[in-house]
Amino acid sequence: MYTYIKALHIIFVVTWFAGLFYFPRLFIYNTEANDKPLEVKNALQEQFRIMLKRLWYGITWPSAILTLIFGLTVMFNGNWQKLLGDSAGKWLEIKLAFVVVLYIYHYTLHVVFKQQMKGIFKYSSQQLRIWNEVATILLIAIVMLATVKESISFVWGIIGILLFIALLLIAIKIYKNLRKN
Repeated sequence: MYTYIKALHIIFVVTWFAGLFYFPRLFIYNTEANDKPLEVKNALQEQFRIMLKRLWYGITWPSAILTLIFGLTVMFNGNWQKLLGDSAGKWLEIKLAFVVVLYIYHYTLHVVFKQQMKGIFKYSSQQLRIWNEVATILLIAIVMLATVKESISFVWGIIGILLFIALLLIAIKIYKNLRKN
């Protein structure tokens, strides 16, 4: 039974991340619709509202909840909680910290979602593009910790994440320049 629960946990992690990756893209498109002629803007934003609601409430939120339920079930049925506070469990503590940050990120997307549903656009498409990459960074950190566990050096892990963030920011900057041309 444990392996089935673990499989369900992984499945819902994947569907949750699918929502977390696509959701901010819809924010970007919805924001950029503000630059279109009024009739086009209204049509686009009405369609984006429908897409955002269906993705958020139909896939992303349910997947986040089921990920948490199955993740905790895997942790306690696999006795992983025994590693907490132990030197061999540092990787698990760091991973769980990243998971908490991921749920905070999820909540920030919910805040932006509520704003955009009210027609409030506080962030530029460029800011949203940068915010869109947070899920990628968290995914890499969580997967690396879950798979390599204690064999990863904390220092090299931090250096790797920082280098990846730098590469993402450079890529975003290049993309912005390409869009201008």
